Amino acid sequence: MSVKKIVLIEDDREISSTLQTVLSKSGYEVVPCSNGIEGQQAITREHPDLVITDMMMPRMGGFPVLEFLKTLESPPKVIMVTANEGGRHKAYAEMLGVKAYLRKPFAMDLFLDTVAEVLAEDEDEEAPLRRKRPKK
Repeated sequence: MSVKKIVLIEDDREISSTLQTVLSKSGYEVVPCSNGIEGQQAITREHPDLVITDMMMPRMGGFPVLEFLKTLESPPKVIMVTANEGGRHKAYAEMLGVKAYLRKPFAMDLFLDTVAEVLAEDEDEEAPLRRKRPKK
């Protein structure tokens, strides 16, 4: 089993550092980016298995990143993390292909379960997610 590569796009240094640590300790290779422009460059360069992006960031936010991913022949899976409570934002993110949408703050076990589920879906496109979490 190969190590899964994740591009993490998060402008908050503390959150980025925490997520990088948790993901790295769980065996993932993490490529951190502080905005959507860096994220797009990393996605093009690294060809990750997964992109985890914040919604609101300076220079370029998460939605332009999602729109960029739609132009790729084989885009990676995406998890969006945000403090935004808006239902319209979630609906737009899902329309653009986001596989999971986590509202900050979230528990690290929920975060890691979500990452594992989205990546497991990537391994077998025909199989449903192994464990569905109830919607809150």
